Amino acid sequence: MLIFSFFKTLMNQEVTVELKNEVSIRGTIKSVDQFLNIKLDNASVVDELKWPHMSSTRDMFIRGSVVRYVHIPSATVDIGLLEDATRREADKAKAGTA
Repeated sequence: MLIFSFFKTLMNQEVTVELKNEVSIRGTIKSVDQFLNIKLDNASVVDELKWPHMSSTRDMFIRGSVVRYVHIPSATVDIGLLEDATRREADKAKAGTA
């Protein structure tokens, strides 16, 4: 749940999504769900020479199961919020095992 909550904070931020098939797509996150399916607006393929057939698509829905990495600009990460959420998740896990 922590990952899903974190991605919700990235709405309207530009990210690069690297897929398992080596395609990298840059775009603005418009939605994300609990399965980490991502909807990107203003999307473009990073290497258009290698993937020219994808250059005409601007809005993309990316299934979470095909995502390898999501690269985000470090300036968009609220480190304090992420640390607090991680601490809460660890406390919940610890309380569940005790």
